[in-house]
Amino acid sequence: MSEQSKHTALYTQHEAHSASFTDFGGWQMPLKYRSELEEHHTVRRAAGLFDLSHMGEVLVSGPQAAEFLDYALVSNLAIMAVGKAKYSLICNDEGGVIDDLITYRLAEDSFLVVPNASNAPAVAEELRLRAKGFDVAVEDQSEVTALVAVQGPRAEAVLLELARPEDAEAIRNLKYYAAVELELAGLPVLLARTGYTGEDGFEIFVGTNLAVRLWDAALQAGEAHGLRPCGLAARDSLRLEAGMPLYGHELGLDTNPFEAGLGPVVSTKKAADFVGRSVLEPLKAVEPSRRLVGLRAVGRRSARAGYDVVVDGARVGTVTSGLPSPTLGYPVALAYVDSAHAAVGTEVQVDLRGRPEPFTVVPTPFYRRQPSEPAP
Repeated sequence: MSEQSKHTALYTQHEAHSASFTDFGGWQMPLKYRSELEEHHTVRRAAGLFDLSHMGEVLVSGPQAAEFLDYALVSNLAIMAVGKAKYSLICNDEGGVIDDLITYRLAEDSFLVVPNASNAPAVAEELRLRAKGFDVAVEDQSEVTALVAVQGPRAEAVLLELARPEDAEAIRNLKYYAAVELELAGLPVLLARTGYTGEDGFEIFVGTNLAVRLWDAALQAGEAHGLRPCGLAARDSLRLEAGMPLYGHELGLDTNPFEAGLGPVVSTKKAADFVGRSVLEPLKAVEPSRRLVGLRAVGRRSARAGYDVVVDGARVGTVTSGLPSPTLGYPVALAYVDSAHAAVGTEVQVDLRGRPEPFTVVPTPFYRRQPSEPAP
């Protein structure tokens, strides 16, 4: 283990559940507790409990908070209602993606920006730099904030076990990409109906000093609903089935939003200038040279990140993520391919260590959840 590796407030809880750890963005995080396959199915069929406390939390507040975020991010944040959330990107001057993130509007003049773990310090610093000239405060609250997720068709039922009776209706009525402040297990939290698994679920922001109490209470309350702790391996296979990008794989400084299929996130209708606009706005009107596509294997062998996509022996792209889909029963992958070969139904090959294997371009997401039964 690296001397620089950081631990979340829940590290001892993971040890107690015999977690296998891995380094992720400089953090020692649970890779799995049992088998990643079992944990994957737990989330699809019941509910999984994830520690996401390695993610960043940056509070942006002040009279010009909305105006500032419209400049700092590519989306229109000023029009977002209080209590809502928006998926967005922070790009550099060249239009490259520094990070993808979710922003929650807590009040008219207060927003919580949540970057990915490996990018959290860089995003916080970039926001501070971009804040010059705006009447706004940028405060990195990552050290004092823990983040726990409950994901799966039984997630709402688990949350209702933890909630006060007077908050039950607020939980049931909470829409996707919305958030509310309430109490769970007697603890003050920000509860958001967001996630990274393709299932219904919640992400819960709580003070770092309260994280253990929330985690233990969730495990106890969720036991009757099949809730189990789950690690990053299952999180990765779940998000890939759901066609969700992972920074460092599908997104990066060498990627622009349009080739990643995230063009709708870029708001060129807003009047405000934003970082990267001069590059991104012209790109909105032209066909990108490459596109991020879904691939389904014809056979049983899986594509992996970095493998070449070929057509008639010529390289036309690169796999960014790939694995055998536990839910669907066949291998799937995401890949950047030349736009000429990006249409659904196009037949390509992936060079699996010198052996070309047939794949077909398919729509994403690969998996869509079915509406779950209402919680009792």
